[in-house]
Amino acid sequence: MENCTSHEISEQGSPEVPSLIKYISSNEVAGFDSIEKATELQCLAPSAKESEKDLERGQVDESVIINHQRKHSVSISMPLSPEQVQSHNNGGKTLGDGIANFSPQSNTGVSKPPRQTKCYSQPMMKGNVYPENTEGRINFGQNPHILRLKDRRFDPFKTFSGKLERQISILRGKPPKQGDVQEENSLNNTDRPRTVDRYYDALEGPELETLRTSEETVLPQDEKWPFLLRFPISSFGMCLGVSSQAILWKTLATSPSTEFLHISLKVNLVLWIISIVLVLSIFVMYLLKIIIYFEAVRREYYHPIRVNFFFAPWIALLFLVLGVPPSLSKHLHHALWYILMVPIFCLELKIYGQWMSGGQRRLSKVANPSNHLSIVGNFVGALLGASMGLKEGPIFFFAVGLAHYTVLFVTLYQRLPTNETLPKELHPVFFLFVAAPSVASMAWARIQGSFDNGSRIAYFIALFLYFSLAVRINFFRGFKFSLSWWAYTFPMTGAAVATIRYSVVVTNVVTKSLCVILSLVSTLIVTALLITTIIHAFVLKDLFPNDIAIAISDRKRKTHKNKWFPHRHGSNEHSKVIEAFLKFATTDGEGDGDHGDLEAALEKPTNPINEQK
Repeated sequence: MENCTSHEISEQGSPEVPSLIKYISSNEVAGFDSIEKATELQCLAPSAKESEKDLERGQVDESVIINHQRKHSVSISMPLSPEQVQSHNNGGKTLGDGIANFSPQSNTGVSKPPRQTKCYSQPMMKGNVYPENTEGRINFGQNPHILRLKDRRFDPFKTFSGKLERQISILRGKPPKQGDVQEENSLNNTDRPRTVDRYYDALEGPELETLRTSEETVLPQDEKWPFLLRFPISSFGMCLGVSSQAILWKTLATSPSTEFLHISLKVNLVLWIISIVLVLSIFVMYLLKIIIYFEAVRREYYHPIRVNFFFAPWIALLFLVLGVPPSLSKHLHHALWYILMVPIFCLELKIYGQWMSGGQRRLSKVANPSNHLSIVGNFVGALLGASMGLKEGPIFFFAVGLAHYTVLFVTLYQRLPTNETLPKELHPVFFLFVAAPSVASMAWARIQGSFDNGSRIAYFIALFLYFSLAVRINFFRGFKFSLSWWAYTFPMTGAAVATIRYSVVVTNVVTKSLCVILSLVSTLIVTALLITTIIHAFVLKDLFPNDIAIAISDRKRKTHKNKWFPHRHGSNEHSKVIEAFLKFATTDGEGDGDHGDLEAALEKPTNPINEQK
């Protein structure tokens, strides 16, 4: 740096050193580390020779220079400018904004100091450029995509939440915000599973999907949640309805008793392809939900009704294998059956064990028609295994399904006093009573090799239950659409397929007519549900609302601590007061002659609450 200074002086040909450098060299200026830094500043400034030329020309607009330098200057805190130092040393005056006044009267030196580049120091603003809201989060403009990315209210349900980001910030030396610490502490309760009583206390409705007014959620209700959080496990019911139709039309095309209909196998091929696309799409979306929002999936598993729909994906895959077109494959490998039945077996060990061991998830407490989904998988697996030529495995699952179906049927049929009456919105689930005996009749026929008496007994039970529900027209009026209805369509399809199997053994006009009627009703119901689902998905856009059932907190219901609240809403003591008053008012007066006079009786009864005090 010193070489730079000497070189500049030699070029100018002036043996005299400028006064500014003399001052900086002789006196240490506060804020500068060393003389070398001050000399470096002098090197960066324009030379004295160029400055004198600018002064002689006088054509540079000073205001333009000031504005230009303010736009490109860095806002940092700096010590006094060199002009102020020189002015202070020479006793000169300064103008506003720290601009030195180098008038002829104020300059006492022999040579004029070079004109320096003017610097304007301003303090740096602390904090964030964007304003913060009341919750301590940064408001990044009005872009909803940025707000969605920075919204941490969904972090408790994310498998990979913002904990890693906060740890990286701490490693970089940035302390965590107080709001993040409080939020992390308040969300630790998501690690604990919810009990069955908690779901019944916090939720209401036919499928426990409506939040009670006295409860609160851990997720915001004032905005629409991400799609995966709103995607429920009951969506696999659509797979059950469509894939069972592929089985129905395959049976209609290949059965000897329905040859007069002249059904082509191309219908089965089209429905099977549609089923494959639908199953893969829903599988991929729910797999993403498991990866991204595992906490939401875990809450669905602990839900007393949603847990039964975890059998639906594997039952849908069994339906796809049963409905495979004959032109694609006639003989399937046995390993496919074992692969599909292992998940069903694991789920049954968990669910049936809870029914048997008692506790909060005993069958008498969580009994619901949707529990049939956990039974149907046994009979569908037995039917597929017997169709592949297996023997022991299908009999095993058939026996397990028969034992638990008997217990479930009795529990749901008698409706224990502890079970609440099913509301009107849940009436379609009664068709699940038809599913198990219909599939069981076909499974046993495959195991035995013929539609014998055992298969006929199961088929007649299913047929009677079907007719007992179908004749109740008012039973299915006045309820709203629900996505879980798709799980209740395949029982009607199963009854139609069982009727076709039975008509092969007993062929007459009645059985053939019954095949056509039941098949037509099943197809119309599935078509109507498909159209309704499309309308709700693309027109009304309310097919997947916020899934409140998975967002309940572990806090108890809010209790009223005011002393006057029980008296207003009828406590036991208040009921005793009313009962004593009415009893006294209806008795005949002895001394005053007031017989049944309520006004005269107002002062006579005493309040047992006051007596206790």
